Amino acid sequence: MTTLDFSPLFRSTVGFDRLFLFFEDALRRDTAEVGYPPYNIEKTGEDSYRVTMAVAGLGKEDLNVEARANTLVVSAKRREEVADNAYLHRGIAGRGFTRQFRLADHVKVAGADLENGLLHIDLVRELPEEMKPRRIEISTSARKKLFHDNKKKAA
Repeated sequence: MTTLDFSPLFRSTVGFDRLFLFFEDALRRDTAEVGYPPYNIEKTGEDSYRVTMAVAGLGKEDLNVEARANTLVVSAKRREEVADNAYLHRGIAGRGFTRQFRLADHVKVAGADLENGLLHIDLVRELPEEMKPRRIEISTSARKKLFHDNKKKAA
């Protein structure tokens, strides 16, 4: 019997839940690539988030961060092997990767920073003015006028 791990569905989203898309993605992905590189997603404010990825051994020139239509794509090219190194144990991965995160509508990439082997990507939700809630003033004069007009018509 095959068991499915749906935890990647919830970890790689920022700002919304579209479960049906994640089921499709989970079934298409190779399970060996799902865990690399490890990452965290944290909510840093009311409308701000941070994705932190462990990319030890990779430099700024090896990494690529792109914002596409509602998708954040982080990729790295494979590091060149140094032939004169004789490893007794090799535990630090140097392989290339591509990791995609689906973003909610109006979530934008604010910036990226590489520090101590951690890639920090800051995200912010910017709702357009017309989509922000606004308070509607309640008036009683319209009801009085409507009631008064109906009285005239009835007479």
